[in-house]
Amino acid sequence: MLQVGIFTGYFPYDLAEQAKRIKALGFNTVQLDLAFKDIDFSTPESITIEKAKTVRETFRDYNLPISTISGYTNIVHPDPDERKRRLDYLKAIIRNARHFGSPYVISETGTFNTESDWVSHPKNKTEEGFEDCRKVIAELSQVAYDHGAVFLLETYVNNVVGSVEETVRIFAEVNHPGLGLLMDPTNYFEDHNIDAMDKVLKQIFDTLADKICISHAKDVKRSVETSEKHADIDASEAHSFRGVGSIELPAPGLGALNYDYYLNRLAEKHPNIPIIIEHLDETDVPRAKKFLDGKLRVHGL
Repeated sequence: MLQVGIFTGYFPYDLAEQAKRIKALGFNTVQLDLAFKDIDFSTPESITIEKAKTVRETFRDYNLPISTISGYTNIVHPDPDERKRRLDYLKAIIRNARHFGSPYVISETGTFNTESDWVSHPKNKTEEGFEDCRKVIAELSQVAYDHGAVFLLETYVNNVVGSVEETVRIFAEVNHPGLGLLMDPTNYFEDHNIDAMDKVLKQIFDTLADKICISHAKDVKRSVETSEKHADIDASEAHSFRGVGSIELPAPGLGALNYDYYLNRLAEKHPNIPIIIEHLDETDVPRAKKFLDGKLRVHGL
């Protein structure tokens, strides 16, 4: 059966309190955010084997294995010093992934926009931009491979790798055992294709199913508010983000995603894959889990 998990970052507490609360909600796996009130992971140097093992064993004590680790950052930031700072931190997570308990580390593919990690830039959809991103992804894949890990890219329409076609291309050009895919179908939708949802979902799974390692559960719908959208929660911007432009990305069950099709196609090749709930706050977690559990029960997944 598919394993339902949650990002730890939606629980802004000390390490042990995080694990306790997540377990009390009935989860059996987590995506690890390096954000705790009592442990500092703010720099590459602060990510140590000893602290990683402490985190791993605490979640293990609560029977909450860590299925993947968040490493979200703008990997193609146009300022060289800022890009180096971000990549150095991401590489530190990757090098220590196994000590945290999972080989998988996730990031989106970035944007050349300096104002937001989720807003597009003209260079994103150029050959120059794609080649720049390809080189970074190839490097991260090799670092992961060298440390027994796998770098998972998460596509997003406003980033360099956003469409299904761009995703297929990056896996063709970075054909590396250190690279995998985080499957979040909502990230492929924008104004021009959201009304062809089933067609897009079919294209995603027909071309990319064998690359998937971990999956996400949020939702997608049209929005009347076209500005960048964030929720007011005690979490990183990656977790407060709720969409930009004409698309909103709410919690699972609050949008238009065809979850019946998504879950059935996901389970075809990955019947035991973790599916991680996101884009909500702590108070909405029980509702979102009930929604997802209900869909899985209906389809015997």
